[in-house]
Amino acid sequence: MFDISWGEFIIVGVVALIVIGPKELPGVIRAVGRSLAKLRTMAGEFRAQFDDALREAELHDVKKEFDEFKNQATGLSTATFDPIRKEMQGVAESAKATASGETGVTTVNETVQGISAEAQAMEAEIRAGASDATTPAAEPAPAAFDPPKSGNAA
Repeated sequence: MFDISWGEFIIVGVVALIVIGPKELPGVIRAVGRSLAKLRTMAGEFRAQFDDALREAELHDVKKEFDEFKNQATGLSTATFDPIRKEMQGVAESAKATASGETGVTTVNETVQGISAEAQAMEAEIRAGASDATTPAAEPAPAAFDPPKSGNAA
């Protein structure tokens, strides 16, 4: 480790025996051993803290990349859903306008609510597909809607 040979260890031991004395030498050796053990423990703790800091920094980078990907996916889903939502609102408004003079207003309202529920279900399905990173989001098929015929719908 420090490139000290056995001959040098013997010389250090003889000098320590002469300077410290044979009575106090075992106590000094224990104290030096404890000090080295504390020093190794502190070095290990420092290394562990340093490794934790490195891992945390790497996790922070991964989290930032994931957040960027999530924002991109949200932007894509919003761009996909806005035209569908506008089209469904237009269809619902035209159905309401068509049914405003008819007696089957409750039937039209139920139809509009059904269409809205279907649109929300489609939106949730597409979002679930867009959030799944393994499968690409499929383009939603336009919803077919037949407005009720004028007159009484029985």
